Amino acid sequence: MKVWSAPIGLHIEMAESQDAEQLAKLHAEGFFRGWSVQDFVAYIGNKDTPIYIACDKNRKIAGFSMLRLQQDECELLTIVVGKRFRGKKLANALMKAMWQDLYYSPVTKMFLEVDEDNQAANKLYASYGFQQVGTRQGYYPRPDGHTATALVMRADLGYAE
Repeated sequence: MKVWSAPIGLHIEMAESQDAEQLAKLHAEGFFRGWSVQDFVAYIGNKDTPIYIACDKNRKIAGFSMLRLQQDECELLTIVVGKRFRGKKLANALMKAMWQDLYYSPVTKMFLEVDEDNQAANKLYASYGFQQVGTRQGYYPRPDGHTATALVMRADLGYAE
């Protein structure tokens, strides 16, 4: 079993099927259009969409991240930290766990989309070497009916070739 340390007495491990309900609830807390429990059940069952959960010893999930693996590339599909746990370096711990887990894989680059207004996420991604390679206008729906622009970012994992 893969396990990584995390701040505030938590640890990071891979999601299991019993986590789907908590993941869906947490994702809905972080995004206007959250994914369903059924979505998470399917993702957990797919080796190409690993989900890393930050949880306590009782498996109470405080945050998670999910990748989509495709040959030598991957996409960070989502990273969510519960409101109570924000500002405690949990997203950084999730990024570090993913980075370490990919070290012995064929993956050499990671892509993601991020709301251009999400300053905390943009700062985190910059610290991992992500650089903007494009934009997607109107990508993120907002509750008020407006949309937000996504920055498309890419990082080399730093150990390839």
